[in-house]
This record gives sequence, structure tokens and C-alpha cells, in this order.
Amino acid sequence: MNEVKDLLIILISSSLVSNVVLSQFLGLCPFLGVSKKTNTAAGMGIAVIFVITLASAVAGLIYKFILKPLHIEYLQTICFILVIAALVQFVEMFLRKAIPSLYESLGVYLPLITTNCAVLGVALTNVQKEYGIVMGIVNGFATSVGFTISIIILAGIREKLEYNDIPEPFKGMPTVLLTAGLMAIAFCGFSGLL
Repeated sequence: MNEVKDLLIILISSSLVSNVVLSQFLGLCPFLGVSKKTNTAAGMGIAVIFVITLASAVAGLIYKFILKPLHIEYLQTICFILVIAALVQFVEMFLRKAIPSLYESLGVYLPLITTNCAVLGVALTNVQKEYGIVMGIVNGFATSVGFTISIIILAGIREKLEYNDIPEPFKGMPTVLLTAGLMAIAFCGFSGLL
């Protein structure tokens, strides 16, 4: 029962309270770049959920069964980057074959998941907080769900703002950054949950 409670706390904390984008400021490149349309943002969110969750599982297994027993924990960053790169290539090949329209709309941002610091950040956080494999997977899933929530909300707001009369100096990225800042402040309200 206590383990279920811990998993629930990790789920809420990683997705809302410690949102990877809005409180840790990781993964800002795709967050700002792919959030122009909600369908594209949702597609990116699903790709990130898949990559982060699977990367958390594989990185946890590699750390526990290879790096730690051989006392080569110092290679964790390199190993995790290789795992993430391989998973992103898998997602890219799948989307190219299965959903070509989403593959085209994501464009350059899909390969950027490889260098997305949020993906690597989750794998390293799992090691630093000494999460087991199951807790690491839940943390990875919750973190990526938090990323998806954030990017879809920002995309929805950007779609609504597109038809508003905004002063010239605030058009484009200034409005996006102001919106993201206000979202970060709003997400601070979730800190009272835990």
C-alpha cells in the first residue's frame, strides 16, 4: 500500500508540481517550437511520452544490471544518450511509415528529442533519486505527461491568440514567452497538492 502511495505521489509531482517545462525549464526547444498547432503539439507529446517512458525503463535496466555491478556509473550520461538516440530513431522510422503527415509536421523537432534535455534529465533524475525500475518508469511517464499537458495548453492558447489584435512589438515570440511565463506561475499553484 505504501508503494502505491509513493507511485501516486511521483505521478502527481512529476506531471504537475515539478513540471519539467514550467518549473525545471527543460525541453524548451520543442515546447516553444512545436506549440503552434494543437494536433502537432499532441503528436509531439505522444512521441515524447513514448521516448521518455521507454528511455526510463531501458536506462534503469542498464544502470542497475550493467553500470552499477561493473562500477562504471560514470558512463551513465553517455549510455543514456545512446539509448535515447536509438529510441528516437525508432520513433522517427515508425512515424515516417505509419503517420507521414505527423512526421512531416514535426519536421526538425522530432530528431531534436534526442538532444531534448528533458529526456536525459529524467534518466539522470531517476538515478540521482535512487528510484527503482518501476518508480523510474512511473517518473518518466509522469514527466512526459506533464510535458504533453504543457505543450498542448500552450498550443491551444497560441491558436486563440493568433486571431487577436496584438501590438506589433508583442507579436510572435514575445507573446509566446509571456504566455509560457504565466503558465509557469499558474502551475506553481499545484505545489500545494503535495
